[in-house]
Amino acid sequence: MAKAIDIYIDADACPVKDEVYRVAQRYGLFTHVVANAYIHVPSHPKITRVVVEAGPDVADDWIAEHLRAGDVVITNDIPLAERALRGGAAAIAPNGRAFTVDSIGSAIAQRAIMEQIRSTGAISGGPKPFDRTDRSRFLQSLDETINREMRKRR
Repeated sequence: MAKAIDIYIDADACPVKDEVYRVAQRYGLFTHVVANAYIHVPSHPKITRVVVEAGPDVADDWIAEHLRAGDVVITNDIPLAERALRGGAAAIAPNGRAFTVDSIGSAIAQRAIMEQIRSTGAISGGPKPFDRTDRSRFLQSLDETINREMRKRR
């Protein structure tokens, strides 16, 4: 019997945790909420809170070490998304952008370019505010990803 899909949330700055909880509950999936500080999670037998030590990439490392092929990772962190894809998992950004094997290389390159530009002070603002369209796109992407991974198990 195939292992069930687990969802891992890179939770420190994730704006769609509540949406993940609802979708995971609808499908009966386990959700692991990973952060380096205490985050409130609903009391539910299929939701676990994992508090890791503070430090760069500690939460990412925990997720990468525990995920398995077919799991789903929710993250804005492009290097974590790449690690998830290498492990056979799916990766989705909170705005609904699905990372793929074909797109991750350009995402990493764009990230490096943006870091270089920011280091020169040429960009001082952050990303656009998260809105309802992002939330809706995320829900659609998560649902599609879960269904695709479930079909693979049949």
